[in-house]
Amino acid sequence: MLRTSPATKKALKSQINAFNVAALRFYSSLPLQVPITLPNGKTYNQPTGLFINNEFVPSKQGKTFAVLNPSTEEEITHVYESREDDVELAVAAAQKAFDSTWSTQDPAERGKVLNKLADLIEEHSETLAAIESLDNGKAISSARGDVGLVVAYLKSCAGWADKVFGRVVETGSSHFNYVRREPLGVCGQIIPWNFPLLMWSWKVGPALATGNTVVLKTAESTPLSALYVSQLVKEAGIPAGVHNIVSGFGKITGEAIATHPKIKKVAFTGSTATGRHIMKAAAESNLKKVTLELGGKSPNIVFNDANIKQAVANIILGIYYNSGEVCCAGSRVYVQSGIYDELLAEFKTAAENVKVGNPFDEDTFQGAQTSQQQLEKILGFVERGKKDGATLITGGGRLGDKGYFVQPTIFGDVTPEMEIVKEEIFGPVVTISKFDTIDEVVDLANDSQYGLAAGIHSDDINKVIDVAARIKSGTVWVNTYNDFHQMVPFGGFGQSGIGREMGVEALENYTQYKAIRVKINHKNE
Repeated sequence: MLRTSPATKKALKSQINAFNVAALRFYSSLPLQVPITLPNGKTYNQPTGLFINNEFVPSKQGKTFAVLNPSTEEEITHVYESREDDVELAVAAAQKAFDSTWSTQDPAERGKVLNKLADLIEEHSETLAAIESLDNGKAISSARGDVGLVVAYLKSCAGWADKVFGRVVETGSSHFNYVRREPLGVCGQIIPWNFPLLMWSWKVGPALATGNTVVLKTAESTPLSALYVSQLVKEAGIPAGVHNIVSGFGKITGEAIATHPKIKKVAFTGSTATGRHIMKAAAESNLKKVTLELGGKSPNIVFNDANIKQAVANIILGIYYNSGEVCCAGSRVYVQSGIYDELLAEFKTAAENVKVGNPFDEDTFQGAQTSQQQLEKILGFVERGKKDGATLITGGGRLGDKGYFVQPTIFGDVTPEMEIVKEEIFGPVVTISKFDTIDEVVDLANDSQYGLAAGIHSDDINKVIDVAARIKSGTVWVNTYNDFHQMVPFGGFGQSGIGREMGVEALENYTQYKAIRVKINHKNE
């Protein structure tokens, strides 16, 4: 065994320390904006700083972290990494903005700037879609769809800004009673890496429309689009301190947000395990309000009377869209026995013809997984599925030797207790099972700790209404899947979360009620 003398160890340690200091000096001098050339040949300027008080700034400690392209495994750039002191600075800016006219102004004025922001995002839509594909690995067609929904949702929030009504309560002539809807204050927001810009809009839109201010942490693997759009926030006329972005890691930045005593509400999208931790941290700090959009293991049910070709297209969209990195992915497919063999044959053929590859190819449907960690997690589930006795019908492996690509995968001959049936894989892996009766499939569908979404495929409206009412999930899609609209609320039952995104229901997350009761003194008494 090679032995190293104390003197050599000391010299090596000194060299390492010198290298670390040099690296810190290099990266702490990272420009606050860097030019990036996209795979399509276009170049844009990418902000790299934290966005605090309407300015891009370096982190207090000067630390940065690398952002990788999951399709090539190459470094895109570095961005500044926030720590507790940066969160403190962002919260102070947000509190100052909240205490100014932002929270008390005519709500129509907030609607105007949100509409302006939506228009600017639309103008920059192709650049933003390219950033999402570069940073996340998703197909450019999917990224364009994300940006389109971002624009639509911000416009919807702008429309709601001056329609958050209070009310008068009649209790007789002795008192005048009215109820106000008021903003909460500074809101902490923590978003995931699978839909970076879309989740940014789902958090920021309703918070700003109702007069709150935000401190938002991006996912460490996908910070670029939120930083880019922050410059549009300033251009739209949103005042300093209203919208703050702190790029960083969950254990440091996320924890600082969840426990901060001046943050009145935290919104989180991500895993159920992390959501449970955030809820506990929120309770133990200042009992801040919490909304959570968490994991899922959604059933997708096909009845004998369904249109098979349409159902297969919806199953493909339900599981392979966004590389399967979708919390509501239809990852458990149940097919009635009368069409099982025919549907499985068509599904297998369709899965094997899904175009997987370069996200910037216009005909790519499934891009790369977002990280090496996620790739390994998915392939680990595949191996355990085979070990547990499930039949690998197609796929199950990595594609290529560069980039985090996984074959569209189907498992058959599964049982309810198998890990691949019960646990969220968050990748392009689906199980398919046969059923006979409605009662049987309802029991199978509800046999989960999750309750985020479900799909039903049938031409029988009576059956659809019956089954939809009996399934325990926050969204049920019928003869469609992953079909979002900005006016339709989204959220889960059970361990899939608390609260709702989108629709008028999202405004409940960011307002509180104040009752005012005034005793009336009648002059003739």
